[in-house]
Amino acid sequence: MWIAGNWKDYEVIDTSNGEKLERWGDYILVRPDPQVIWDTERMDKRWKHMNGHYHRSSKGGGEWEFFDLPQEWSIHYRDLTFRLKPFSFKHTGLFPEQAVNWDWFSSIIKGAGRPVKVLNLFAYTGGATLAAAKAGAAVTHVDASKGMVQWAKENAAASGLADAPIRWLVDDCVKFVEREIRRGNTYDAIIMDPPSYGRGPKGEIWKIEESIFPFIRLTTQILSKDALFYLVNSYTTGLQPAVLTYMIRSVLTPAFGGSTESSEIGLPVTANGLILPCGASGRWNAV
Repeated sequence: MWIAGNWKDYEVIDTSNGEKLERWGDYILVRPDPQVIWDTERMDKRWKHMNGHYHRSSKGGGEWEFFDLPQEWSIHYRDLTFRLKPFSFKHTGLFPEQAVNWDWFSSIIKGAGRPVKVLNLFAYTGGATLAAAKAGAAVTHVDASKGMVQWAKENAAASGLADAPIRWLVDDCVKFVEREIRRGNTYDAIIMDPPSYGRGPKGEIWKIEESIFPFIRLTTQILSKDALFYLVNSYTTGLQPAVLTYMIRSVLTPAFGGSTESSEIGLPVTANGLILPCGASGRWNAV
């Protein structure tokens, strides 16, 4: 498992009975987690002194309950700053487990010894965009949500990257890639974090089980001949690490060589020494 263990401002304190106790900077949140199916004794006193608690409804969805939590606050990872706020379906605007991937591709970008163009698809609030830009890459950030792109811009400004070479695009990712193919544009690296289900700005439907492999194949047409890396993240239960490996390897290896590996990604849990599984990632590397 690839573990995001270098955080200072974020911590999974404890896990029990379908929930995780987290520290986000100065604030403590309790959120549901479907992976936490064990029921262990809750020893940490912060279970009773949280600043926010997301309660999942038996009918689907849920709602936040707040106890002295600001509408917005910030945390840091290395030299990046992320603005947080609780919003729909338990999220805060950041997936801390992705830091293990930021560190991986940042070292590749820094070691490239040449200008690097990165395309970040389904780019959300910009964690990967900021990490790539801070490492020295020129980044194209694409997401179908105008609100998420604006949030990502604010994170960039907070991280001192307001003037970095980042293109911010509100667009359907599939249609954008199709246009880039027609334009003849290429990228040295592609990152994608596709949803299980989604709709584009004009109602385009995305179902990951049907769409992900054709989309991976499509995106290889905009990889440069000396491409550096390719990253696919998955939070969908059916897309296990081996499936990610097979999809990426079958498409990229014949054309570009290199190596492919996939793994679960996870976060360390302070109270019990466990690693909380948080999805999977598939990586292709040119070397």
